Amino acid sequence: MRFSAVQHTENENRIRAAMDRLLRGEIPPGGKCDIKTLANEAAVDRTAFYGTRPYSHLRVEFEQCLNAMHQAGEIPDPREAQIVRLKAENTKLRERLAQSEQTVDELSDFRGHALARLAAQHEEIVHLRQTAAAASRVVRLPAARSSTTVIGSCS
Repeated sequence: MRFSAVQHTENENRIRAAMDRLLRGEIPPGGKCDIKTLANEAAVDRTAFYGTRPYSHLRVEFEQCLNAMHQAGEIPDPREAQIVRLKAENTKLRERLAQSEQTVDELSDFRGHALARLAAQHEEIVHLRQTAAAASRVVRLPAARSSTTVIGSCS
């Protein structure tokens, strides 16, 4: 079906108006900031935007504007912005989780080494006490039974 010059101009005007709305973030319910929604909003067949069709230059222009906005950090589609935000938050939380797991591993290793050192020190203390007790000439006095003081002699 052939369009007259007037119809072609009217379609281009509708497409440009729809492009402006979509790029400002005025996304219709159930739509996205994409060619399909652009075609629906402009009441133009989507295939007219591809190949050598009459509005392919408008598709290229729309995609360039959309890419420029993305590079500038602007995302006109609220759902897409939410997805980007949630992905960034997910990445950040995964990094925090990995850091926490690493800290837990390091602390577990430290605890294991500390317990091993304490056990070795305890063994050394027990060994030194046994050695001192065996080599000592000091006689240990029995514990006091009453309030009287026991005086022992030294040999």
